[in-house]
Amino acid sequence: MAQRQQQLRAILVLILTLTLTATLSWAQEPNASNVKKFCRFRVAGRTSYGLVEGDKVRAISAAPWRDWQTTDQTYALSDVELLVPTRPTQVLALAGNYKSHLNSEDIPPKLRIPQPFFKSPSSLLRHEGEIVLPKDAGPTHFEAELVIVIGRRAKNVSKDQALSYVLGVTCGNDISERYWQNDPENKDVQWWRAKGSDTFGPCGPFIVSGINYDDLKLTLRQNGEVKQEERTSYMIHDVASTVSFISQYVTLRPGDLIFTGTPGTTHEIQPGDVLEVELEGVGVLRNTVVRE
Repeated sequence: MAQRQQQLRAILVLILTLTLTATLSWAQEPNASNVKKFCRFRVAGRTSYGLVEGDKVRAISAAPWRDWQTTDQTYALSDVELLVPTRPTQVLALAGNYKSHLNSEDIPPKLRIPQPFFKSPSSLLRHEGEIVLPKDAGPTHFEAELVIVIGRRAKNVSKDQALSYVLGVTCGNDISERYWQNDPENKDVQWWRAKGSDTFGPCGPFIVSGINYDDLKLTLRQNGEVKQEERTSYMIHDVASTVSFISQYVTLRPGDLIFTGTPGTTHEIQPGDVLEVELEGVGVLRNTVVRE
């Protein structure tokens, strides 16, 4: 009798273990039914958040990190102005997060931990907006990037829990003036204007959740020609590691943005250029370049 009870307990434990494993796997793996695409848009002078449904957008009652509900207000995407996806309290970005951008298979010691810096919120630029090169700017480059969108207040978050603080991801372009950034004799002490000048942070047009952020194809096209293309699986520090690390020192709030670094080789941009950043499963961010 005792032996049979032990066998039954063992079977029950096995069933519970398999059930729990399947549940956790389902919660962690991307699932088409869990994928949501959000945007922030303006129509008829009113700004709203919306849920993108094909070629339409349905207004929602609150920001996507809040307790929102869908409404009966729908618009054609072609009839709305797509805005920067959030209004963040702060914008961070990572330096040197792809080996291909470092031109080396070896990771320098200082890059073995994420190396964030701040971009000005005023650098953010909407989809289809104009990147304005300051009149005294020298060589200025594009940098296609995946951008993390924070969905919950995050402080001292573990890597294992970090993804639960991420609302989703969007496309970004970390515009960078190289003379102010790198000139050996005249570079600025900080990258405040090299990467934080007005319009130097295009992002959008959509926030997508429920996909595998760490394995998406990232592409940049300059006037239709592919100049950067790499999967985010090659990031040195993945999304969870980045959020966890930053949260040990800086409190992240809903809507905050983290640019995660650029792959490969970047190139100079010129007035008249059309730049497109495409992130698999998310969309295409398109901007034109003008001179102040």
